[in-house]
Amino acid sequence: MIALTLLPVAGGAQTDPSTPLSAIEWLSDVVSKSAPPETSGETGDDVAQSASVSAVTTVPLGQLKLDAVGITSQQASGLPADFWTQSSARHAAVLIRDTRADLPPPLAQFLARILLAELPAPADSDARADLFLARVDKFLEIGALDQAEALLARAGPTRPELFGRWFDISLLAGSEDRACRDMVETPSIAPTYPARIFCLARSGDWDAAVVTLGTGKTLGLITPKEEALLARFLDPELFEGEPLLPVPDRITPLAYRMHEAIGEPLSMAGLPNAFSHANLSERTGWKARIAAAERLTRLSALPPTRLFALYNERQPAASGGVWDRVDAVQELEAAMRADDPATIGQRLSAVMRAMRIAGLEHAFAQFYGDQLARLDLDGDAALVVYRAQLLSKGYTKATPAPSGAPHLWQALATGAPSAQSSEDPLEAAIIAAFNTDAAPARFDAMLRDARPGEAVLEALDLLADGPRGDPLDVEHGLALLNHLGFDDVARQTALYLLLTRPRA
Repeated sequence: MIALTLLPVAGGAQTDPSTPLSAIEWLSDVVSKSAPPETSGETGDDVAQSASVSAVTTVPLGQLKLDAVGITSQQASGLPADFWTQSSARHAAVLIRDTRADLPPPLAQFLARILLAELPAPADSDARADLFLARVDKFLEIGALDQAEALLARAGPTRPELFGRWFDISLLAGSEDRACRDMVETPSIAPTYPARIFCLARSGDWDAAVVTLGTGKTLGLITPKEEALLARFLDPELFEGEPLLPVPDRITPLAYRMHEAIGEPLSMAGLPNAFSHANLSERTGWKARIAAAERLTRLSALPPTRLFALYNERQPAASGGVWDRVDAVQELEAAMRADDPATIGQRLSAVMRAMRIAGLEHAFAQFYGDQLARLDLDGDAALVVYRAQLLSKGYTKATPAPSGAPHLWQALATGAPSAQSSEDPLEAAIIAAFNTDAAPARFDAMLRDARPGEAVLEALDLLADGPRGDPLDVEHGLALLNHLGFDDVARQTALYLLLTRPRA
């Protein structure tokens, strides 16, 4: 089982190249430990019957080339076939792990496209699958469980280090019965003793779970804190009236779910992004579900449709904070259903202001951009609609710029800005980036050695600070994306930087 610590990864933290690539800072090292040994028949018939190993077709690990596994084809991804081939698999994996999880949305979506692509593996790729594991772990860090699960499903999570990730995703998504069924049928893939005990209990084999708990304790493979939690999970009635268990030093998805099951739920505060999925469940209160969806949507780990469906689920019973956003969205929806342009115009400014404060302006634009474009609005409302269109994926089809819209916005939407001067440092950097055919000199070695993947990841790092980034870094990052043919990503990113930067 992959265990997530209480603290999320600091953005841009450097990774020690000697660190095993099967784990990142908020993952435990248990995936590298030996799987729990098979329980011998001497411990009882119940255990022997539950731990029978199903027939498994195996393939030599060296033939798997997991680093090449992906969901989208190379052609569909728009990435060159040599994106990774000349890079070291291990070095590429380190670069992916060091990429910020909180990239500006256009870049976060581009990174997801890279991580999901089925591309030829690096020449030195081997059975360790460093690059593949780094791609899965980056999605886990961001909180994009669906994408991580899709990669694992494509690869076949039959190796312990893959199944551990699969199991944790299942726990956080509330689909652990499927993973437990696989674990009970094939015990050798169980990442830890607690995971096996949990799944034996979930399958209804309580006797085998109790015996396995005793075996794990005897062998020293279960800590006293794990034993206390598992004992309550297996027979909570024995502990009625007892004090609550202390909060674990390391909160894993399994510990989180078991604490929930025994009626001692743990706080979500401070937990990594992936845990937010546990709060999307119907079992959770509406406010907590909205907060979880907002957190994941900011990271492009959840589609805006999920968030706005939650906003409109019911009437808010309070005000302030999240309820103000719910109220603003619902008032806009009501005005749109009534086809009342005047009221829509009045509501737009309020909802966009609320979304901007919450860091969700881009999500609002993605969800409402096309709907708003069909409305005939004027004045300030027309400018709000234009901004929303430019932040959406349909930015190239934005209506003619209304009065008050900077020329640079329209120039980026319709093509590339012409060479012109600007006293604004960010605008000057963007203009310079779109008026050169050469890649910045800092990328010379990578491009000369045909390592475009590494160059792209460095460009993402240069642009990671968004509109607050250093103008020279912005210029170099955008210029590199343009040079490699990713002009659409560069234009979306440039518009995002201009439209979301702090206003004077």
